[in-house]
Amino acid sequence: MQVQDPMQLSQRLAELKVEHRDLDAAIDHLAAAIGRDELQLTRLKKRKLLLKDTISRLESRLIPDLDA
Repeated sequence: MQVQDPMQLSQRLAELKVEHRDLDAAIDHLAAAIGRDELQLTRLKKRKLLLKDTISRLESRLIPDLDA
């Protein structure tokens, strides 16, 4: 799904940032657990990196192109 409207991009960006923040909290909680699941921790970290990349792409799409 390609979102082109800047308002929709901003809304999607906000949603992804919330998910990224939630994942960060979940990773911290799981990392502090005594009998932690390393596989689950790795999966959460990969998901967090994917979200970070997606957020970066969306942020760059919101910056207007300037002709030199």
